[in-house]
Amino acid sequence: MERAIERVLFASRWLMAPMYLGLVGTLAILLWAFVLELYHFALEIPQLTVDHAVMGALSLIDLSLAANLLLIVIFSGYENFVSRMDTHEHEDRPDWQSEVDFSTLKLKLVASIVAISGIHLLKVFMDIDKYSGEKITWMVVIHLVFVISGVLLALMDWIANHAKSMKKAAKYDTAKS
Repeated sequence: MERAIERVLFASRWLMAPMYLGLVGTLAILLWAFVLELYHFALEIPQLTVDHAVMGALSLIDLSLAANLLLIVIFSGYENFVSRMDTHEHEDRPDWQSEVDFSTLKLKLVASIVAISGIHLLKVFMDIDKYSGEKITWMVVIHLVFVISGVLLALMDWIANHAKSMKKAAKYDTAKS
């Protein structure tokens, strides 16, 4: 009975695979949004000002960061929770692909969210007249919450890794004695 339950539980990881395929669909939607944004940006070239050029570039960067974030979640999530990808011999395999564990994934996610939030905040600051003081305040507060959350997550991971290395060192010292 116990083995049957464990087999079902272990096999249940495959229920995540359709979710990762759905994220691939989301990646395609982001590509579509990127192409549309680039098209609209290109149409503005004849009357483009420096501020609008920077805003257009920031919008494209924002979309590419979101797409990169999706790829990180798709690749590392699939490999960490479903199954290893048999692409080790492929010349284009990203170096980080098999090295991103859950802890690293959390930090990459938070770092990407902070970067995206920072870009949105920069876009607001470049067109500050369109926003109320209250809205700008909330956007800065939310961005700071993301930054502080990222720092605290990194600190927690550092503490956990430091504790693990201290345990290993203590075991080694005990075994050596």
